[in-house]
Amino acid sequence: MPDAVSELAPLTPAARRVLDAASGLFYESGIHAVGVDTIAATAGVTKKTLYDRFGSKEALVVVYLQHRDARWRDHLTAHLERVPEPGPARVLAIFDAAISWSDANNTKGCSAINARAEIGDGHDGNPVFPEVARQKTWLLGVFADLLDEAGFDDPRETATTMMLLYEGAIVTVGMETFAHPFERARDVARVVLASRGHSTTGA
Repeated sequence: MPDAVSELAPLTPAARRVLDAASGLFYESGIHAVGVDTIAATAGVTKKTLYDRFGSKEALVVVYLQHRDARWRDHLTAHLERVPEPGPARVLAIFDAAISWSDANNTKGCSAINARAEIGDGHDGNPVFPEVARQKTWLLGVFADLLDEAGFDDPRETATTMMLLYEGAIVTVGMETFAHPFERARDVARVVLASRGHSTTGA
């Protein structure tokens, strides 16, 4: 099982309106394309309220990413709970979760990857990069933990392969290169897992 998501700070009603407005705007239009004036107007608050609640646009972007990530983790946890026994099927449940999540939530690809593409090289102190890196490192760790539980011989190495398949699929969703990329990634992942040694069985 993945580690529990760190508890997010509670939001006031005004902060929730700001976050909801910003989340939709950032995902649909991009971070740089959306200014605080537009966010405040959409949320029905003043810019002062926005800054009072979040401090800066960059901090608001981080909270947007954190809340979206928390929703994804809850969704993933629900899928993993349906496959409680260690084994390949439990690893593949990550792809199953991504398939059901993607249509409703990832029409433009991964919010973390999209945010990373907008912030430069990540070495200028922007708080967005550490948040994006944290999310991706966490998922790699989930793959590794599930593979270790299933008794795979080299769980960390196999986890990197699973992560490459997952990340390739989510980028393909955003690029619309071909249909159903997560289904294709799951098929390849199943073949890879069948070729690797492990001590427990799974469907």
